[in-house]
Amino acid sequence: MTDLSVLDATAQAELVRTGDASAAELVDGAIERIEKVNGELNAVIHPLYERARSAVHSGLPSGPFTGVPIVVKDLDGTLAGAPYHAGNKGLKAANYVATVTSYIFERLERAGFVIVGKTNTPEFGLMPTTEPQAYGPTHNPWNTAHSPGGSSGGSAAAVASGMVPVGHAGDGGGSIRIPASMCGLFGLKPTRGRVSLGPAEHEAWAGLVMRHVVTRSVRDSAAVLDVLQGYATGDWYTAPPPERSYVDEVGAQPGKLKIGVRTGAPLGLAPVDPECIAAVDATVTLLESLGHTVVEAAPAALDDGALLETFTTVMLCSLRADLAEVAARIGRPVTADDMEPSTWASYEAGAAFDAGGYVQALTKMQAWSRRAIAWWVDDGFDLLLTPTMAEPPPLLGDLTDPATGGSRLLPFAIFAAPFNVTGQPAMSLPLAMSAGDLPVGVQLVGAPYREDLLFRVAAQIEQAQPWVDSRPPVHA
Repeated sequence: MTDLSVLDATAQAELVRTGDASAAELVDGAIERIEKVNGELNAVIHPLYERARSAVHSGLPSGPFTGVPIVVKDLDGTLAGAPYHAGNKGLKAANYVATVTSYIFERLERAGFVIVGKTNTPEFGLMPTTEPQAYGPTHNPWNTAHSPGGSSGGSAAAVASGMVPVGHAGDGGGSIRIPASMCGLFGLKPTRGRVSLGPAEHEAWAGLVMRHVVTRSVRDSAAVLDVLQGYATGDWYTAPPPERSYVDEVGAQPGKLKIGVRTGAPLGLAPVDPECIAAVDATVTLLESLGHTVVEAAPAALDDGALLETFTTVMLCSLRADLAEVAARIGRPVTADDMEPSTWASYEAGAAFDAGGYVQALTKMQAWSRRAIAWWVDDGFDLLLTPTMAEPPPLLGDLTDPATGGSRLLPFAIFAAPFNVTGQPAMSLPLAMSAGDLPVGVQLVGAPYREDLLFRVAAQIEQAQPWVDSRPPVHA
């Protein structure tokens, strides 16, 4: 049989469809690959092998991904009967098991995916690296001394190392795009409201959080978004449905686009590494060779202090709410012993905001978003090109060192987080490598609801500069 570790989800599904492989063979192969390399990477923290084999034995739904193995993050959704710890010491100590399955996981399973395990995540998704005290660090398969990113670092490491072709992910400040960049994957954050957060949630972090997957190929990302997108019962709002399938956008011509480029960090909050700038410069050359117009331009609102101020307020207040939910799950008030010191410090900082201040911050954040989005709508730009991060992947321990505090986090989220605030679709493409042989991603941001255009351009770039055959040193 073909080496399954190098096939994307679309190709694996085709094997099942044609009878060249069975769902059982795909699932057993994924389990073997996880057991082969997970000891070195610590990506999968909750194996769900018996659940997966039982699903295959019982008969899988007929869908676009029947029999294809997938991992899901231990955050950004719950799976009934499986552990849910969100990287948190208190939930782990309580052995908390979820009682509700999120719509996103229901839709994945209805499409035929088989969930084989849950992946590591930083505590409550607060860090751009996956190093929770509860489960220990996940290692980057390109160099195990380095971070795989966060908060979807476990999923990214699992996909990059060939354990599975697709990993569920969520993004509240870059948590799809950051690990995609660090692990050499394709990662698209959809438009706010594109993928339902129900039934237990209507919003997460006041709408900053969007959910999807990390993949090796553009076509997999598009096909999974076809599965996940759309209204679910009781959603407070939903993105307008696409005019056609996202899969149909892969290979469609994007036309000649007007693209702005910016390599300086918003608000000047972090120096940008020359290797990250070089990755953008090379992408400019590539885009121009494909017939697009690229000019130095970006929304002026990116240098408006309201961005950082309101994002911080919403995140801290949302953490207060998250920990109230943890208290309900463990049956007692939370204490400093239930979480990492940095999480406790953020929890206490959130107490400084009253209800009125929180609502004012939301209003200010929404006003900032209008100013930022106007650049696409009024100034006639199709896309914005930036680095995904201001630095290549850091060493493990660098971002969690208490001596540096939160200052080390900014370079890794500063280009990504603005588009969680605006809710626009944005993607990281694996187009460069550092001198240290670590992946360096570039980000393209579309106007609201224009995932279709992002998929067209991503597929065009993927064809011109393929990355799918790149293999990290730690690979199944």
